[in-house]
Amino acid sequence: MATQRKAVALISGGLDSLLAARVVKDQGVHVEGINFYTGFCVEGHTHAIRKKDKNKQKRNNALWSAERLGIKLHIIDIVEEYKDVVYNPRHGYGANLNPCLDCKIFMVSKAREWAARRDFDFIITGEVIGQRPMSQRKDTMPVVSRESGADDRLLRPLCARNLPETLPEREGWVDRKRLFGFSGRTRKPQMALARELGFEDYAQPAGGCCFLTDKEYSVKLQDLWSSRGEKRYELDDIMLLKVGRHLRPRPNFKIIIAREEGEGKFLQGYRKQYISLKTVSHGGPLALIDGEVDAADIELAARLVARYSQGRDAEQVELEVSGHSADPSSLTVKPMPAREVDPEWHL
Repeated sequence: MATQRKAVALISGGLDSLLAARVVKDQGVHVEGINFYTGFCVEGHTHAIRKKDKNKQKRNNALWSAERLGIKLHIIDIVEEYKDVVYNPRHGYGANLNPCLDCKIFMVSKAREWAARRDFDFIITGEVIGQRPMSQRKDTMPVVSRESGADDRLLRPLCARNLPETLPEREGWVDRKRLFGFSGRTRKPQMALARELGFEDYAQPAGGCCFLTDKEYSVKLQDLWSSRGEKRYELDDIMLLKVGRHLRPRPNFKIIIAREEGEGKFLQGYRKQYISLKTVSHGGPLALIDGEVDAADIELAARLVARYSQGRDAEQVELEVSGHSADPSSLTVKPMPAREVDPEWHL
């Protein structure tokens, strides 16, 4: 009796990785999934916090994909290890602060190590030639295989027929004729395959899953590094960059102002770590101050918070200031007129 081969699939939660794992599983290979948590994932944070996303399903798409596939999923925290990829990408950044090629190399390398420890035979990814401008080009596909150490044990089922044969194909573990030759940015072939395989509900095919590809987020992260004089972040830092209105009115501090109730509740969890401001005379947002500040800075921040409150047109707004002294204190200010809010302050 032939030995059943085993493969580990990188499961992002998107359509491509779902299809790639299914195509190989349908050939009798034992497939398990692996999902790496970097802290920069889009889903599961803002979707659960913001009211505008209330109609979106609150699910972990990687777990959901694994359930649909009927496979075991291993979620691995790589927050600390991943920092060096973000700080020092050998192949550089993409359009924003996305180290896409280095990221793919790193994750495939980690999957290779995981597979070797568990006697798995090869690795599956949902990559498609030409789909991503940095990491999924014809010339970068071999770079990922080589620098990750996976070499020809890395199988890309959705575009395999456009690439040289891999070990699983040569050894007959999978049938190359039952793999695909997709290419380019269009998702129509994948969507057609999804229908054929019975997948009607899946994560948005063209949706990115990493905040580092987002321009606005990258500006905030670059500002964080600039304010600290070095490339450094902790998990709380990158979580806070996902939430609220960020303004830097002076070089020494910035303000994070909740835009709605869900964000205010989220920021509540950080009140012991930062100076916080909350309007009490009028309805308004909770805000945090990040940086070293004096009384004049706090007054400026309070005027800005008042400007985004229901008292924006009032003569005076009273706020509670916490975290600056042993006990909360009260501060009354005149809200800053919109014309005085410098657009350059907005991150």
